[in-house]
Amino acid sequence: MAERVGREKVEREDGYLYFLGKDGHVWRTPMRNNPRGRKARVTDEKVEREEGFLYFIDKNGYVARTKMNRRGRLSARRRR
Repeated sequence: MAERVGREKVEREDGYLYFLGKDGHVWRTPMRNNPRGRKARVTDEKVEREEGFLYFIDKNGYVARTKMNRRGRLSARRRR
């Protein structure tokens, strides 16, 4: 079950892919069928990431997270 992390709602447009960038902001980038689009930051809210969680934009347009299922494998950072 995913938990909502962000408070700012993202209004989506057709022809764009939305993702949470490394900087903690939501970004959009054009898909192949949208040749005139530009990459742009969508929200002003910054989300602090925690290790072991997968962050995504849920169907309602908010940033959400869920615990990653590693099935006993160690991450690359822990192996070192």
